[in-house]
Amino acid sequence: MAKTILIIEDDKFLRELIAQKLIKEGYKASEAVEGEEGLKKIQEEKPDLVLLDLILPGIDGFEVLSKVKTDPELTKIPVIILSNLGQKEEIERGLKLGARDYLVKANFTLSEIIKKIKKILE
Repeated sequence: MAKTILIIEDDKFLRELIAQKLIKEGYKASEAVEGEEGLKKIQEEKPDLVLLDLILPGIDGFEVLSKVKTDPELTKIPVIILSNLGQKEEIERGLKLGARDYLVKANFTLSEIIKKIKKILE
């Protein structure tokens, strides 16, 4: 069965680009535009992996991540942060909160992002 990746990203262009690429690679893509919606989808859909932006309308990605990681039902779901925020403190905070990886958008191509997802889901 195809694994589901939830993309929580408010940039419509980027979100759709990632979703299309994931579908081409044989994954199911689910999308959320803001933190609250993303959190709700994580709780309802229990995706196999979450790709999470940090700067989101409503609650931010850090808050989404900490809620996921403190929920025993969701804590095992791997989360990859994909953000424009690239400061050392932000990266450390994301990883401390339980993200499996922290990718700065400008430093990774779509193919590299997919590779990271594949690696974590293996």
